[in-house]
Amino acid sequence: MSSIVLDQKSGLYVDQKSGRKFFLDEPDDLKVGEKVTFLLNLHGGGSHGIWQRLYFPAHDYKNKYRLVVATPTAKTKEPLRHWVAEADDQWLRDIVNFVCDKYGKDNIRAFWLVGHSQGGMTANRLLMSEFFANRVDGWLSLSGGRFGPVEIPASFFAGSEHRLPAFDPNGPAPGRAVMVDCDISFIFSTGELEIVKLPETSPWAERYHAGPRVRLPDIVDTEKGQVTGAMPGRGPSWGREARPGTAQVYVFPSARGGRVIADVVRLDKGHTEGYEPKVTEELIKMIVAAPGGKMMALGRTG
Repeated sequence: MSSIVLDQKSGLYVDQKSGRKFFLDEPDDLKVGEKVTFLLNLHGGGSHGIWQRLYFPAHDYKNKYRLVVATPTAKTKEPLRHWVAEADDQWLRDIVNFVCDKYGKDNIRAFWLVGHSQGGMTANRLLMSEFFANRVDGWLSLSGGRFGPVEIPASFFAGSEHRLPAFDPNGPAPGRAVMVDCDISFIFSTGELEIVKLPETSPWAERYHAGPRVRLPDIVDTEKGQVTGAMPGRGPSWGREARPGTAQVYVFPSARGGRVIADVVRLDKGHTEGYEPKVTEELIKMIVAAPGGKMMALGRTG
């Protein structure tokens, strides 16, 4: 029996053994046995679940697209808060198992990892484990690494007083994701100012024999995101105040198995400006249009 319960006062779910908490958003009118899409939404280094929930506000679309969104917080705080395998991986597995028990594996039509920055790199690492590889249907990387190298400009690091522990040279690193041995859809979203140039090809698209990339109509947001990325001493590559904007959308069509493979570039944005309503919804639409079924298959096989 799970030790995770709802704290009626805060509205958060809490593990009675460890005291760790997380947000869990579900449709207001969810029916018993209804199929949902489950997102595990991971914040970046130096951030927190509260900020991530506003940075990528998937929960704003929970009713329209029948989403269940879990947004936890990393345990390790030094040199700044970030995800660590020894401290967090079991906790993340516990959250996934709790969600499966709460809604039923047969009712989770798709499960996606969503991660910003170091949270995206953590998603990449999690996909190398059997537990997540067997359950995850897709990964949305929010400036958290792309399959195939993406160059990060030197200006991105200007003014930074903090650094995460050194990355494994063979593991995830800023701008680069490690190819994983599992079947998933993959969406990479980034600010124009935090990369030198978006590659026109994708090794993940090549793996699924997708066609050459196609540019879709731009997404134009007249409303700003809910959090700002501005920090004293950090330049536009890091991020500025939240504001409206335009995003370019590229897809690699006809991927094997109907997998969704796409790149989204938010023009004149850096690493941390909160996602605007329309680009958030477009990413959610891509997620729910992608194939799923891994969790449901586990439910049938036990």
